[in-house]
Amino acid sequence: MNPIRIGLLGCGTVGGGVVQLLRANADYLAQSVGAPLEVVSVLIRDTEKERVPDLDRARLTTDPEAVLGDPSIDVFVEVMGGVNPARGYVERAIDTRRSVVTANKMLLAMHGAALVERAVSKGVDLAFEGSVGGGIPVVRVLREALASDWIVSLEGIVNGTCNYVLTRMRTDGLGFDEAVREAQAKGYAEADPGLDVDGHDAAHKLVVLAMLAFGARVEAGRVPTEGIRAIEPIDHRFAERFGFVIKHLAIGRDRGEGVELRVHPALVRRDTQLANVNGVLNAIALEGRALGPTLLSGRGAGDLPTAVSVVADVLDVARARRNGFAGLATRGIQVKERPLTSLDDVRGRYYLRFQVHDRPGVLAQLAGALGDAGVSIEQMVQEGGGGGTGQPVQIVLLTHETLERDVRRALEAIAVSSVAASVPRLLRIQE
Repeated sequence: MNPIRIGLLGCGTVGGGVVQLLRANADYLAQSVGAPLEVVSVLIRDTEKERVPDLDRARLTTDPEAVLGDPSIDVFVEVMGGVNPARGYVERAIDTRRSVVTANKMLLAMHGAALVERAVSKGVDLAFEGSVGGGIPVVRVLREALASDWIVSLEGIVNGTCNYVLTRMRTDGLGFDEAVREAQAKGYAEADPGLDVDGHDAAHKLVVLAMLAFGARVEAGRVPTEGIRAIEPIDHRFAERFGFVIKHLAIGRDRGEGVELRVHPALVRRDTQLANVNGVLNAIALEGRALGPTLLSGRGAGDLPTAVSVVADVLDVARARRNGFAGLATRGIQVKERPLTSLDDVRGRYYLRFQVHDRPGVLAQLAGALGDAGVSIEQMVQEGGGGGTGQPVQIVLLTHETLERDVRRALEAIAVSSVAASVPRLLRIQE
């Protein structure tokens, strides 16, 4: 029985998990495919770096040509990350009519639609379950289980670092910097956490999800993206007071001709499922026109959770290749350019926090500026002050539903007024 020969591009955390999983479940996987799965060559950058014990070091190489130029390889698994040189390697593999499995969300966010079209034209598969949600099978659910339905919305916690930091700030009162340092010490955050805490990782994943859920080809750089650096312990206290929890969300909506995509922290009702997804867990809520709402949750990162998704893709493309159906799954992905809805046109409710000088008439000025912009106040709370001392105090407002452009217009007027002691803080309420 001829094995399915695998070329592994990259062997860091996820690549090591793939090797472990293929070795641990070798007999079962061979029965599932109808042939053994054999990693025959592994492209790495550093020969001195420690690797998983299951890896045969004789198969390691730093020469791309030794892997990509091997015509005996059936499937390439790209887990090296980044755009370059990964993009060129994936394109070359596709052009030589070998299917590719990748967990590279940045590459897919930047060039996913073009790579799908390339794979379809060559009659091979491009599989990418591991690119979003780690071990959560959201890509497979969108591509297969919900293929008969129309997805109208999705929202999710798709970055474990942000979720961990916000959880620790809320439950133990940590400041942002302290929570990030703890996440780094536990291996949940990189030495430079910017890609995660500034929201870009979540934006990349949202672009991949939008490609499947809405058939939308969107440039990642155009997705409105906010991170969690500006969240302070006081925001968690006020959110709790109003019955909410702060989560960092990736949100998508089908708006007919266009799509609404955005990434930012938001207030979520504390009795909802998403509000109770804590620590490094991920969760993605989908709503289909026929199915209604459904939630997928689990470990969103790490070597073995992501390896589970990568190896599942390897099984799919190996079976397809062995049975003469290579490329069939990828042909089902239909993508086209769709305009993005501007944040100005998004309607919703808002949490607004103001640090103002405690003196007579301040509340009237805040209410007047909001009223002039057409923004209606639902609730108002003041923390501290009350004696007209002129010292800064905190005022938090929750608005009724309104257009974001109107809220922004009011905040711009308040920010330059004599009452503001600092820049106003806006958080969206997700309902």
